[in-house]
Amino acid sequence: MTPGDAARGMAGRASLNVAIVLAENFTLSAFSLFIDHIRLAADEGDGSRQRNARWSVLSAGQRSIRSSCGLDVSATAGFGDPAQYDYIVVVGGLLRTENPIGDEAASFVLRGAQAGVTLVGLCTGTFILCRLGLMRGRRCCISWYHHQDFIEEFPDHMAVADRLFMADGKRITCAGGAGTADLAAHLIEAHLGRSAAQKASQVLMFDRSRRGNESQPHPPIVADAAKGKIARAMLLMEQNMADPVSIEALSAQLSMSKRQLERLFHDTVGTGPAAVYRDIRLRYASWLLATTTRSITAIAQEAGFADCAHFSRIYKLRHGVPPTAHRRDQPQAAVGELAGQRVYG
Repeated sequence: MTPGDAARGMAGRASLNVAIVLAENFTLSAFSLFIDHIRLAADEGDGSRQRNARWSVLSAGQRSIRSSCGLDVSATAGFGDPAQYDYIVVVGGLLRTENPIGDEAASFVLRGAQAGVTLVGLCTGTFILCRLGLMRGRRCCISWYHHQDFIEEFPDHMAVADRLFMADGKRITCAGGAGTADLAAHLIEAHLGRSAAQKASQVLMFDRSRRGNESQPHPPIVADAAKGKIARAMLLMEQNMADPVSIEALSAQLSMSKRQLERLFHDTVGTGPAAVYRDIRLRYASWLLATTTRSITAIAQEAGFADCAHFSRIYKLRHGVPPTAHRRDQPQAAVGELAGQRVYG
């Protein structure tokens, strides 16, 4: 907590005051994980009283906002003076929603930026900040899932897809998902202290709060340059790692013959789909070795190998060392190889 934060608390103002701007079709999990951490840190026990922290869900006319899953959240206030808040948090959702926060909310966010309020983009809320011209010259933390969407829409912005959240001056961006809980804990610790952050995380049964620079789970593998059926095939491979599907089944899902798919891979990637599939699973296993404490057997099963011995043999052929040596001697190798980049192309 800064001296300014302490002074505001002594004057009767909560030490952490957050405004929430929800986009139409916003991601409910990003909002709920973030706000429940703030709620639990704001009061003793589970009282939910806005004592040490306050939060307001804003909308024009205090109308409710619909989430992407169809549930509505009621606003608690309209748009007033943005300078009263420590943070303005924009929670995004479905990318193709037209004018997702509306003109009044956009004006509020812009006025907040002018007043020096720290702006936070949760999930695709970062896209909204970029569309408002508020992220130029700043790094933007993006989920690997939306990384390609981001660089296509904002080719002149700096996209980072290898971490959970990041601060760049008066801007904080978060990849979304469970990372919103880690960001909330980070803000709580900065304003209310470590014990308040720990209490919120423990009540919500989070094992620990992760740092912003920790890697996002399962970084992407599909090539930026991969288009059409190659990209779709690789995505199907990524989505079926624990229980790999046959190349014939992949071909059928793409309305192609096995021979057509193999020819397409050889012409585009330089190797066959079976080899690409195996490499995707080995890279995923490498990432699990570097970033988790799971057993070798569990990792083998998660990456779709029949048994630990088969996995160890294939892994050594690919990397020159068995998985146990990779974990012991090169704990960050997989993270450096995978995080924030696409490997084919």
